[in-house]
Amino acid sequence: MSLKKRAFKCSVRNDDGELEKIEVDGEKGQTECTLSIVRTNKTPQKEIVLNGRSEVCRCGRKVIIGDVDLTMEFESEEKAKLFRQFVDFRDESGCLFDRRTEVSSADQYFQFYGYLSQQQNMMQDYIRTGTYQKAMVQNFVDFKDKVVLDVGAGSGILSFFAMQAGAEKVYAVEASSMAIHTEKLVSSSQYAGRIKVIASKIEEVELPEKVDMIISEPMGYMLYNERMLETFIHARKFLKEDGLMFPSIGDLHVAPFTDEALYMEQFQKANFWYQQSFHGVDLSSLRDDAVAEYFKQPIVDTFDISILMAKSVKYSLDFKKASEEDLHVLDIPVKFQVHTSGTIHGLAFWFDVAFCGSYTTVWLSTAPNQPLTHWYQVRCLFRTPLFAKAGEFVTGRVLMKANKRQSYDIEIEASIDETGCKADNTLDLKNPYFRYNGATPQPTPGSNTSPSNEMYSGLNISLDSFSKQETTIYQTDSPSSQQKQQTPSVSVSNLKL
Repeated sequence: MSLKKRAFKCSVRNDDGELEKIEVDGEKGQTECTLSIVRTNKTPQKEIVLNGRSEVCRCGRKVIIGDVDLTMEFESEEKAKLFRQFVDFRDESGCLFDRRTEVSSADQYFQFYGYLSQQQNMMQDYIRTGTYQKAMVQNFVDFKDKVVLDVGAGSGILSFFAMQAGAEKVYAVEASSMAIHTEKLVSSSQYAGRIKVIASKIEEVELPEKVDMIISEPMGYMLYNERMLETFIHARKFLKEDGLMFPSIGDLHVAPFTDEALYMEQFQKANFWYQQSFHGVDLSSLRDDAVAEYFKQPIVDTFDISILMAKSVKYSLDFKKASEEDLHVLDIPVKFQVHTSGTIHGLAFWFDVAFCGSYTTVWLSTAPNQPLTHWYQVRCLFRTPLFAKAGEFVTGRVLMKANKRQSYDIEIEASIDETGCKADNTLDLKNPYFRYNGATPQPTPGSNTSPSNEMYSGLNISLDSFSKQETTIYQTDSPSSQQKQQTPSVSVSNLKL
């Protein structure tokens, strides 16, 4: 049997934590590969044997060999890819994740989540992090002395929460280079030895035992973006029959909305391409293409609930029962009864997830009337809006088709039952427009009560005291009176409220 031989150069960290250059001599057979680690003195220091069951993953310029807790850093991504291919014994079709994901998308995904700054952004989402901890420690009976699997562990924060709730052991599986930092956190904590960090995809890893609980934070924009929910469901192969999953169920909410300002904003962005003499170049032939591109973008931001024109429709998924295939195509029929007359510019989306424990159920919500999270809400515009009157019914569907870019192609359509008017659009969830700027969302224009009357509600005024004679009004608790300044009187004649 012929052996493939190849030499690689890379760096590893020595016992002092400093990068040290090494050479790796590899011999590869049909079922296994032997790596000889050669340090600067040119003598083999260590041999590593890898096979199809070995834990090996690449993130950027780094390759992590989980079996021996070794991280190898190469000069470039290309050299890291060559090494990863050399030690790859997986079936040519790859694991399930690899078969459903473009290589470029996976590389970008794992690189993104390998940054401490991105982990910090999620950890500092107080609603997200606090709700997870509350759900787990309040249901400590489900964790006490139990074996837990943390899918896509990231920084390992959920693994630490599981320990706080009394878990005996946690397998923290993380495919990005964040696994290096997670291992460092674990080794310096009181849970060293009880949290086992595994640098691998969940689709490739093998565990020595079944687990009592699976925990994860697999939600993306509109709940399903990034397709992490499929990985979460895939992990059920390690779950005992009576085991639990946190979160347990997910609800996607859909509701029609009105927002003339947003609709015009998207149109006006394309007006740049209306110019007929941009540095002497006529751009106007691309204006229609620009409009189409802008309207393909789902808008990620938040909004005032007054823009919603009907009660939301809910689409539920039980993570303990659903299959991965159920998430490949999501066909959601919707029917709304409009409660406010106006123009329907599109459909708004948000989600809730529930942690159904033995002691209590805890909800994490991204609804627009709840505290804001890093998921915000998502709105999908129609190319041509619909006008609907209060009491009329709107029927339609939301079709979400999974793609290999770890996202979904979205088709939305709606029609007014009473008039037959229709609207639709096709959107790309992989390319959203991040619109949130920190400003307070504006309510819909117009009011059904007098804002001026509401303004005077804070004044000490008796309406019965008004007559044709002049009346003196004093404002109570004014900033001026708090500064011990004399409040001037105001003469008002024939004041009408």
